[in-house]
Amino acid sequence: MSLHPRLDDLLELRHQAHTLGLSSHHLVNSSFAGLYASVFRGAGVNFEEVRDYREGDDIRYMDWKVTARTDRPHLKIFREERERSVMLCLDKGPHMDFGTRGTFKSVQAARAAALIGWAASRLNDRVGGLVFGDPRAGLQHFRPSRGRRALWQLLRTLTEPGSAPDASVDCLAGALKRATTGLPTGSLVFVIADLNREVMGLERVLGDLTQRNSVVLIPVDDPADREIPAMGVVTFTGTDGRLIEIDTADTQAQRAFRRAWEERRDLLQAIAHRLHIILLPVRTDEEIHLTLIRALEQRARSRGV
Repeated sequence: MSLHPRLDDLLELRHQAHTLGLSSHHLVNSSFAGLYASVFRGAGVNFEEVRDYREGDDIRYMDWKVTARTDRPHLKIFREERERSVMLCLDKGPHMDFGTRGTFKSVQAARAAALIGWAASRLNDRVGGLVFGDPRAGLQHFRPSRGRRALWQLLRTLTEPGSAPDASVDCLAGALKRATTGLPTGSLVFVIADLNREVMGLERVLGDLTQRNSVVLIPVDDPADREIPAMGVVTFTGTDGRLIEIDTADTQAQRAFRRAWEERRDLLQAIAHRLHIILLPVRTDEEIHLTLIRALEQRARSRGV
């Protein structure tokens, strides 16, 4: 497994549709962006009028009922919704360099950001990003802009190796406060991070964030976050840099480990519910495209879209 995503792979996600049974030259946005639009933007367009068909018009928007009734080709005209600012906030802390199956959290987070970014770009949304967690680089802010410049810069940043400090630095709360600086009301903020942490302190920050924006939390999970593998006595490095020796084969410790994870996730879900935040978990051992497709389909069904 590669510790860091390759830029070519993130760019190729524009075309990744083979998992839906489509030929590789079809854009991923033909399926994924449609779900993205239905969940986060409604239909994406508003019906305006019907007019006579003109040479060069897209026949996908033909109004066949009016055409049959009048015996002349007619076209439906839609008015696109105003563009929206989309901010992709990504965790690049050293704790993201972790993965026991499939891939590393850092790679899966970058793939999720790329898929969402390409879908938003195709809908002419302004896409920007914020990368946090690397003590050496600090907060890296890319203001949402038209076109793909900011998205390209964001994806390139995610492929660069981060620093390796002696202790992990948790700056999620500070990053979220910075994320919406200058964002217009009604922006869409995605937080893609390792959320296997104490989250009570985040509720106030998230609450402030949701006052003017729509927020989507995407926890990046590894199977070992919930079920610690039985490997005997193993030495781990704690977040403060100290070494910790754990007997991973102790069944009582395994149950306590799982219970602690479930309590943290239940708390995160409760916070998301209270604040009307969308929660879309992804796993390192699952195909990211299908995971997000299933999550958006489920969300769309729950809303009756």
